[in-house]
Amino acid sequence: MTDARETAASEDIPAPVPLLDPREGIPPVTASPEALAEVVAAFAAGSGPVAVDAERASGYRYGQRAYLVQLRRAGAGTALIDPIACGELTALGDAIADAEWILHAATQDLPCLAEIGMRPRGLFDTELAGRLAGFPRVGLGAMVESVLGYALEKGHSAVDWSTRPLPEPWLRYAALDVELLVDLRDALEAELREQGKLEWALQEFAAIAAAPPPAPRTDPWRRTSGMHKVRRRRQLGVVRELWTLRDHIAQERDVSPGRVLTDAAIVAAALAVPANVHALAALPGFGNRVGRRQLEVWQDAVERVKAMPERDLPQPGPAPSGPPPPRSWADRDPAAAARLAAARAAVTAEAERLNLPQENLISPDTVRRVCWEPPADPTPEAVAERLRERGARPWQVGLVADVIAKALRTPAPEA
Repeated sequence: MTDARETAASEDIPAPVPLLDPREGIPPVTASPEALAEVVAAFAAGSGPVAVDAERASGYRYGQRAYLVQLRRAGAGTALIDPIACGELTALGDAIADAEWILHAATQDLPCLAEIGMRPRGLFDTELAGRLAGFPRVGLGAMVESVLGYALEKGHSAVDWSTRPLPEPWLRYAALDVELLVDLRDALEAELREQGKLEWALQEFAAIAAAPPPAPRTDPWRRTSGMHKVRRRRQLGVVRELWTLRDHIAQERDVSPGRVLTDAAIVAAALAVPANVHALAALPGFGNRVGRRQLEVWQDAVERVKAMPERDLPQPGPAPSGPPPPRSWADRDPAAAARLAAARAAVTAEAERLNLPQENLISPDTVRRVCWEPPADPTPEAVAERLRERGARPWQVGLVADVIAKALRTPAPEA
């Protein structure tokens, strides 16, 4: 098999063959306990790995729940399952628990699959495999095209998958998403083995499968787009109050929060701290489509913040949990800035030599933390221990511990 770089760069690759229909046609949507039991039995009796995908309704519905789950396995064919109609899919997850699950960008789908009772014990992530193999484009369509020579149908990834019934073109698209995942997995495994990177990938896949559920974000309202404009504590209080109210309304209505009130509108209200409903209505995002009763709800939230004592208002930023932004290192700690510059250059050079993204070689945050607070004696062994403490896998430690240790011994700049 040719090197991934040659594959991507070759000008002699024939035009991709359009993949228009699943091999066995579009399967009926599984939407009842009886139909689900048949699917469970079929996939339990199947053989080999299981291709798995999930479709969400991001931008339309509240949260990230799965509205369609697609699977394909040798001996079982393809299944399209409606988890809203079927409920939990724990029995299905148990039936394929011992199989390797093949997903593309696994970390995007695993949370919503876990929510309905499906958790893999082992997996193969075709997107991550593509990154490690050095492919310049790692979207599913690009990977299928460059590795297998087929062109997948595009255009339905961002639709409202909570729609019922699902249109046939959407179901065709969904079935095709798992049609070639097993073939793609096999080709990428061969590519990684040829490049000497298969063990790296297996360690990454094991880490993903074993990772605990993500912890809830602290102060999620601070991620409101445009927050950098908001500086005063009472203005921050308005953002927090409006964000929290919006989230409650969105959850109650089961719609995306952005469809209740945009981030831009929240920030506009925070900057203005409007005096009354009329002033609020004049702000961007609170125009004609917002009724009087809704305006009063939002203005009541603003009034609550106006009445808050100073002690209850949020602080300008969350408590720092790590090194400061690198742009401030040169002033605060020139020696640390020199270490970071040397470490970044060394890691970048190593990533280029290995033909993989720097962030997959080692987390940039890990590099920053080690450079800000290095071991007292920055030997390769001491650096390796720090890297392991930050969750680096053995293959990563083996490749970067020496180069980072050398960077940590970079002389401090003269005053």
